[in-house]
Amino acid sequence: MKAARIHSHGDRDVIKIDNIPIPEPQPGQVCINLKAAAMNHLDIWVRKGIVGVQLPMILGSDGSGVVIKTGDGVNRFSEGDEVVIQPLVYCGKCRQCMAGKENYCDKMGILGESVDGTNCEYIVLDERFVEPKPAGLSFEEAAAFPLAGQTAYQMLVKRARIQPGETILVWGASSGVGHMAVQIAKAVGCKVIATAGSKEKCQFAKELGADLVLDHYKDDVADKIKDFCGRVDVVFEHVGPKTWDTSMRVLNKGGRVVTCGATTGAAVSIDLRHLFSKQQTVLGSTMGDADSLTQIIKMVEKGQVIPKVDRIFSLEDIRSAHEYLERSNQCGKVVLEI
Repeated sequence: MKAARIHSHGDRDVIKIDNIPIPEPQPGQVCINLKAAAMNHLDIWVRKGIVGVQLPMILGSDGSGVVIKTGDGVNRFSEGDEVVIQPLVYCGKCRQCMAGKENYCDKMGILGESVDGTNCEYIVLDERFVEPKPAGLSFEEAAAFPLAGQTAYQMLVKRARIQPGETILVWGASSGVGHMAVQIAKAVGCKVIATAGSKEKCQFAKELGADLVLDHYKDDVADKIKDFCGRVDVVFEHVGPKTWDTSMRVLNKGGRVVTCGATTGAAVSIDLRHLFSKQQTVLGSTMGDADSLTQIIKMVEKGQVIPKVDRIFSLEDIRSAHEYLERSNQCGKVVLEI
C-alpha cells in the first residue's frame, strides 16, 4: 500500500510516499481502506520535529473509510461498513480510562504522532478506535471533524462548561478547531464573538453563525468587545502570547480561559491580582475523551455542526497540502483524498 511517511524531521521534502505491506487485523481489530484523511497543524509539528516521535512515521490523525476485514472477536463492525477514526490512542484499562477520562491516560497518544497515522491506503485499529460514519457525509467531510471537533467539544463543554446565554470569544474561527468551536457554542445557546484574519475568513465566520466577527489584524478586539457586550464569559484560546493579554483583558468576573495550543509561543504572563479578585479560571485542555467524539458525532448527525472542507489534495500531492496548510489561508479543513 501507499503511505506518506517521514524518515527524518525537516521541511516538506522529508515526506516520502512509500510502498509498504498492508497490515493484517489481529483479534479485536479491523482493517480499514481509507478514503480520506484530514490534515491538522499537528502533522506539520510532527514533520518538523517533536520529541519522542518514532521514525519512520505515517503522518495523519483523522480519517474515514470502509472496513474491508475484521479480526476474531470483532462484533461492532462488518466488511463494507463506512467508518470514521478516533484520533486518540489510550490503554482502556487504567484508572483514568475506566473513569471515562481517556485523554488523561498515562499512555495517551494521537495517531500520526504516537503511532502510525492515517495518511495511507489501509490502517488497522482496535475496534474501540472506530465509529460509524455519519450518514449523508462524504468521506472528505467525515474525515474533517473528529480531532478538531473532539478537541473543541472537550474545551467548551467539559472544561469551560459553557452555558446558554454566555458570551464566548473564539480566536481564529476559520481554523479547524475554531470553526468547530463557533458551531458548538451556538448549538449550546451561547453568543459568539469570532475573530479571523482576512475578509474571506471573516465572512466564513459569519456564515458559521457568529454574532460578531472581528478582524484580529485590523480591529481593536478589546474595544470592539467592550462596545458589543462589555466582557466575555469564556475565551477559546489556541494561539498563545499574541492573543493572551487581550484574552485576559476581556474576560468577565468568574470567566474562564480554556486553551489547547501555543501557536505563537509557550510563555505568557498572568496578573494574579486580577485572577483572584475577578475569580477567573485558566484551563488547559488536550484532545478530548472518548465521549467527546461520541457527542460531536451526534451533533454532526443532527446538523448542529457541519464540517467545512476548504480544499482537497491527493495523497501523492501531500507536500503541496502541507505548504497550503502552513500558509494558513484555509477556511475549515484541508483534506487528503486517498
